[in-house]
Amino acid sequence: MVASNPMYSSGMSLRKKFLATVINDIWPETLFFTAVATMVAAITKLTPHQLFLDNGLLGVLGTVLGLVISFRTSSAYERYSDGRKMWTNIATYSRTLAMTIWIHITNDRPAPAGGRAPTELECIIEKKSMINLVQALSVSIKHYLRGESGVYYQDLYPLVCFLPRYANGGKTEHDLLPMWHASEDGEYPLEHNPQRNPGSRSNSTNTMTSNYKEERSSTFFGSLRKNSKQVFDPEKVLPVVEVHRPLKPSRNPPRAGFTDYFPFLKIFKLIAKPFRKSPGSQDVDMRAVLGRKRKPRPCDSNVPVELSLFLMNYANVMIRAGYIPAPVAGTLVGAITSMQDTLSNLERIADTPLPFAYQAHLRISIWIYLLALPFQIVKTFGWLTIPGTAFTTFLYLGFLEIGQEIENPFNYDLNDLDLDDFCYMIQRELHEITAHPTPNPSEYVFGPWNQPFAPADRRTAQELIQANQEYTHSEHGPDSQPGSHSIQRTLLKGWKAVDTSTRK
Repeated sequence: MVASNPMYSSGMSLRKKFLATVINDIWPETLFFTAVATMVAAITKLTPHQLFLDNGLLGVLGTVLGLVISFRTSSAYERYSDGRKMWTNIATYSRTLAMTIWIHITNDRPAPAGGRAPTELECIIEKKSMINLVQALSVSIKHYLRGESGVYYQDLYPLVCFLPRYANGGKTEHDLLPMWHASEDGEYPLEHNPQRNPGSRSNSTNTMTSNYKEERSSTFFGSLRKNSKQVFDPEKVLPVVEVHRPLKPSRNPPRAGFTDYFPFLKIFKLIAKPFRKSPGSQDVDMRAVLGRKRKPRPCDSNVPVELSLFLMNYANVMIRAGYIPAPVAGTLVGAITSMQDTLSNLERIADTPLPFAYQAHLRISIWIYLLALPFQIVKTFGWLTIPGTAFTTFLYLGFLEIGQEIENPFNYDLNDLDLDDFCYMIQRELHEITAHPTPNPSEYVFGPWNQPFAPADRRTAQELIQANQEYTHSEHGPDSQPGSHSIQRTLLKGWKAVDTSTRK
């Protein structure tokens, strides 16, 4: 079966498909080198001056640059592919953690010394809360890779707000745990001794979410989304909790500016930056000059590691209390450890770009080659030098820009990995796991819907049990012995039927 073509089967609009190409990024350079080629062709053809050079090195340099660009693009795609593999590992380990916690940790626990035994409801609440932390772990990794520090996000805070905030039982800013520090704490100070009515929801997460959506709906495109029949709102299924500050949206891409459509103007933005902002001022949005998120500051905590510590501590408590068998304990701890290994690999991809000297030298070399190209081909191609130079510029710079764009696949570009969709998939699967009732197999194995020996024996398990005698089959003949011998003969007959029927 042929895989679907994303050019035609994708759900993106034509505008997004165009923005997902590199045409929007390379057209100024393509226009510039095409103008140079036009000048060279016009002077050579319309004046007595001959602006052509020997093309002896043209083929050699073109081949070398082509190989280098190919290496640049393939190395960037390798990082893109590795990023997708790491998120597959995150989904796998999340499912393993959730299934281990939900199924293998018992709800029937003895009373500790000097205390009472927890009820079944308390055990289920405890396990479901830990599985919510597993979901929060993938969400926190998404924000961490995008350079978005802290936990105050609409898709993360409701999942972690019940965790302890202070060390040593303190209630001051000095006792605040690292996970609760964020870069805007000075703007929204935490209430260390809040006096709230439990029934009040004036500052709840759903209120903050609706306020943000109303703000987005004030724009033209936001009003169109608001009037649609169905609004995509995945945060509405999260817990509704009180919050002392506005929560940032789960997706916070940089706004498209004038320089996004005219990339060559970014140089002026770089020049004006030192004069526009004092060195000691605080950058609330943590945006880099190119629109990408900056890396978290040293004072910001690594939220995925903090959440892993809570999960590891929970595993330690369950193991010490004897609520988990030893082999299963190894699986639980191994999944948490493997999640940390995956996080380290994701950090390696996000924080280790190709060296600047390599990228700069490659781009300068391509510019020099494209500048010299019209002078070397104008004698042979004449006026065709203009479209030839335009096509070569588009080809070389296009592949170079593709490699630069997919080098870090965790941002908000249209060609980046859809981390939000990965987190939604993990969320759906974890809720599907907790919806599993974990019944005893004897409750459904021996029922009237199960035909364990089909196709050789179409009788149901209930009919076999109600026969109240050793297993036998009427087609086996008088020499067949009841019991395991007859069962084995039935299984062999079933294998032959399946093997014959499933071969073309």
